[in-house]
Amino acid sequence: MNLKQLPAACTAQLQIATPLGPMLLARTGKGLAGAWFAGQKDYPVRVDAPVAPNDPLLCKTAAELGEYFAGRRKTFDIALDLYGTPFQRSVWQALLAIACGQTSSYGAVARTIGKPSAVRAVGAAVGANPVAVIVPCHRVMGSDGSLTGYAGGLPRKIALLEIEGIAALQPRLPGVAAASRPLATTRFAATAQA
Repeated sequence: MNLKQLPAACTAQLQIATPLGPMLLARTGKGLAGAWFAGQKDYPVRVDAPVAPNDPLLCKTAAELGEYFAGRRKTFDIALDLYGTPFQRSVWQALLAIACGQTSSYGAVARTIGKPSAVRAVGAAVGANPVAVIVPCHRVMGSDGSLTGYAGGLPRKIALLEIEGIAALQPRLPGVAAASRPLATTRFAATAQA
């Protein structure tokens, strides 16, 4: 069960609108397996599953993400089916333990999974996370507290941290405004992927 197998394993997909751009949600028979921002690193070229605007799990995921972006949700109650190597899945499980409004470092995650010298491998696993926001890879920082890469782009990482009440720890990137409050949506709609 690795990431390359994920697109073919999916049973349903749905594209949703968010304040940070479109997201593609994909599920297997066991749970949510993918949540990618459009244009992010490792965005699947194709998911071999029908568009399912009425799928209960995908609709629940869309609703919970909408509540999160509006500042009304701090945790998610979504069944997950994470495709990756055993090492990647151990890293992603460690990420799930980082509470909303908190951050961690790659070194701390490496120590949490019992592999203190595997900091670079942890970084690669964090970067390969297929379930953005819900598996909170955006909460992982450099050991000095600085922002580091994010598959969805640093502007999105900054926005996600600010939704959670964490001020950006480095100078603001050009074109990214500070979020003075959670990102509100007037319409959080699920749309069929074209």
